[in-house]
Amino acid sequence: MSEILTAISHPNRIKILNALKKENVLCGCEILPRVGLEQSNLSRHLSTLVKAGVIISWKDGVRMNYKVADKRIYDIINLAEKISAKRSNVRNSVIV
Repeated sequence: MSEILTAISHPNRIKILNALKKENVLCGCEILPRVGLEQSNLSRHLSTLVKAGVIISWKDGVRMNYKVADKRIYDIINLAEKISAKRSNVRNSVIV
């Protein structure tokens, strides 16, 4: 569990997952312009997500394709975003 949570906790990995959420399956070359990373940096983040079992990858000719292994990962991300937003609201409110 900690490997999955660690893998999805990086902002660039969340960008990758959001790109995959919109398109379902993407080649690394299609993810690259959507997340604005250098190729080597993208490869490291994709590798981390694959090793944690968050995404799956397969080769199709010269293309390396990626897909989210289990769409429930987005439930975890959405819950974390809600908790984060709630914490921000509490921090920004003035206690009288």
